Amino acid sequence: MSEITIKIDGKECKTKEGEYILNVARANGIFIPAICYLTRCSPTLACRICLVEADGKQVYSCNAKAKDGMEITTLTENIAEERRAIMEVYDVNHPLQCGVCDQSGECELQNYTLELGVDKQHYAIKDVARESKDWGLIHYDPGLCIVCERCVTVCKDMIGDAVLKTVPRGGEALDKGLKESMPKDAYAMWNKLNKSLIGTTTGDTLECTDCGECIAVCPVGALVSTDFQYTSNAWELNSIPAACAHCSAGCHLYYDVKHTSIDNPEPKIYRVKNEWNYVSLCGAGRFGYDFENRTEGKDEAAFNRAIEALEKADTIRFSSTITNEEALILQRLKEKRGYRLVNDDALRFKKFMETFSKAAGSNLWSGDLQSVHHSDFVVSIGSQLKSDNPRARFAFNNAIKMNKGAGLYFHPVKDPVVEGFGKNLICINHKPGLEEAAMYLILDLFGDKEAMPKEVAAYLDSFHSKGVKTVEETIKEKVTETVTKTVKDEETGEEKEVTEEVTKMVPKKVTKEVEVDTNALLALLDAPEDFSDKMVKMLAKKEKFSIILGEDLVNHPKSENLAKLAGLIERCTDFDVVILPSKTNTLGVSLLCDLDEEAGDYTVGYNAAGDFVLSSAGTGDLDMPALNQQEGTLTNVDKRVVPTNAALGYKGYVLNDLANALGLEAGLTVEYTAALPESKGFKALEFDDLPNHYTNRGEEIRGYHLTPQKVRRTNAAVAQIEENAAMENEIAYRCNPVLQFNEFTKKAHELASEAKLYVSPQKLESMGLSEGEKVKVVLPGGSVELAVESDKFIGGEILLVPDFDPNVEAERLFAANRYQNVTIEKV
Repeated sequence: MSEITIKIDGKECKTKEGEYILNVARANGIFIPAICYLTRCSPTLACRICLVEADGKQVYSCNAKAKDGMEITTLTENIAEERRAIMEVYDVNHPLQCGVCDQSGECELQNYTLELGVDKQHYAIKDVARESKDWGLIHYDPGLCIVCERCVTVCKDMIGDAVLKTVPRGGEALDKGLKESMPKDAYAMWNKLNKSLIGTTTGDTLECTDCGECIAVCPVGALVSTDFQYTSNAWELNSIPAACAHCSAGCHLYYDVKHTSIDNPEPKIYRVKNEWNYVSLCGAGRFGYDFENRTEGKDEAAFNRAIEALEKADTIRFSSTITNEEALILQRLKEKRGYRLVNDDALRFKKFMETFSKAAGSNLWSGDLQSVHHSDFVVSIGSQLKSDNPRARFAFNNAIKMNKGAGLYFHPVKDPVVEGFGKNLICINHKPGLEEAAMYLILDLFGDKEAMPKEVAAYLDSFHSKGVKTVEETIKEKVTETVTKTVKDEETGEEKEVTEEVTKMVPKKVTKEVEVDTNALLALLDAPEDFSDKMVKMLAKKEKFSIILGEDLVNHPKSENLAKLAGLIERCTDFDVVILPSKTNTLGVSLLCDLDEEAGDYTVGYNAAGDFVLSSAGTGDLDMPALNQQEGTLTNVDKRVVPTNAALGYKGYVLNDLANALGLEAGLTVEYTAALPESKGFKALEFDDLPNHYTNRGEEIRGYHLTPQKVRRTNAAVAQIEENAAMENEIAYRCNPVLQFNEFTKKAHELASEAKLYVSPQKLESMGLSEGEKVKVVLPGGSVELAVESDKFIGGEILLVPDFDPNVEAERLFAANRYQNVTIEKV
């Protein structure tokens, strides 16, 4: 879209043609009141308060698009009258309980009532009973609801659950005389408001993925966290900006903190907020916040034992749920003392990226989740998006809903949530082991054959064969009929019959044989029969392409070949590639640490198994701070090094204390921030100099982007798909349920849960098991006993074994493959 110039209240504003006037105003710091509109979502025109005058005509700025040379006036006498009347209507029958309302102090109804000078009430109508509803983690009070429909919009357009809707209120109709006496838009808004409340599409319960984004966008106190309700006034809370610690998205959030109680001055996290106009949170980020490791003080005896263990150890095994600074400390300890550093997750990712870079010519992928949001054709391969990286799922859904987009979703596990994204999405539930076929298909459909190695192009051509199929179509055929009609003679007035021939075109169904190109990859992947025809329609007028590649490809027996194919997609197609790191800081660890394959004779574990364990979850031999108790940086899926701050203090020892005792020297852990190596793409910036905010334009100003490193490309041979690549029989998949990622989400009090064997409702029935029944899951790497749970968010026959609970030892059971054949035995 071309750049244009418009004027708003006399101020020249540059923007793209077709942008909503409201967004242009916000980007340029110009205030236009708006209650119902959400950036990144479709306008609903529910509030009508965003009225402006465009070239002399009154329009709604949330829905009117900017045109070159347009002149906007944000306030006229008529607009002010409409806005005041609208706010009066919003205040009708709204409970006067601001003193105890959870939203008081940050309530948009309060703010706009004051901003627009509403000091009288001219309207009234009899209210109806509106009972509160508890929807699990979310509480809805319809008495406070102003039916702005933000919750409905964000659930549909951003999150993809689409489980909220407006339902009848059941109140009295407005007096029709008001239509003549009230300002037009105020009456229209009130007429709709008086008929509606918010309800669910799933009956009395809220059957969703519990992201809680509806809470975040609610302008009043109608939707709140059940746990937060009536626990604090907003103005008492101190908001600490941080990065979510649970997955590689590293979403920006705020921990809202104050003292625990009158008797207990210790700080406590009460809730999490997010910049909902610019970034959405999943339920793990929103509700899984209190995973801190509280200690009474420094345990000197345990510290001394830790030093003894580290003096004895030849190996440090650690997880990727650590900061970049901690990763650099571990690398420095390796260099100084010769430790082996073992992190299987990060090592597999490191190897994948090294192979990818040789095929792509760069050590990093080209895209990010923002580019997915802006795409109109998106592909996902190798990720159970809603569990692995919810923000990637939000971006996928948002691209389809808001950009008239389309997409392909390849994954062995059926996903009812993703299937609901829209009609312009093809979900292909191929068999595990056929991820290479999906990658080859993308190269075949979208790749530049001239740019790729000749043997790859030839291999792709080998899947094609010419064939003939019979198709039925409707044609129009000329038919001549003899028609007799009665006419009146103009001279005599007598009636007589006249015969004439009439020619017309009539539809006719015919069959014919047409030559078709048959692609064997589609049959191998069990793609729908109309795949090719539907793709032609879906690709029409598409301009921006993104592909999301998940951890199934990294944790795969053919990961090396898949990395080469990923590199070829980067190099030979127009896709912006996004590769999802599997854990919180897998990318950062893989860049910073020289990792080893095998452990030695004595291992110290850091949030991992070992002979002596340092634990941020309070389950080891020496306590360490959790990520919500640390300053530092994380490297997220967007290749951005983002700062995170300590929401809560920590009284015990930290990794830096151990490192100093072993010969390193740093007063604070964040002194390592500026030392992160520039040779790996980091920048020599002090922690306190890192920005951490969004602009009014929605630009993310958090930390900095890694600098990509050019890599000498090689045309290493790619492997062909093996005949027995597809897995058969009973299959288990290492994957967490929605809201669970690690031992820290498991620990959070709102999400606390025991690991189960998760199966689809139809699979539970076919297995002849009951909910909660215990079974023994036998895998090649061992066995584990788990209770069975029916999971409505998955479909099909594949079983899910989680890894958020360390007691399951999923890494040992599954090793380097997320899929394994299993045997299920009743206990």
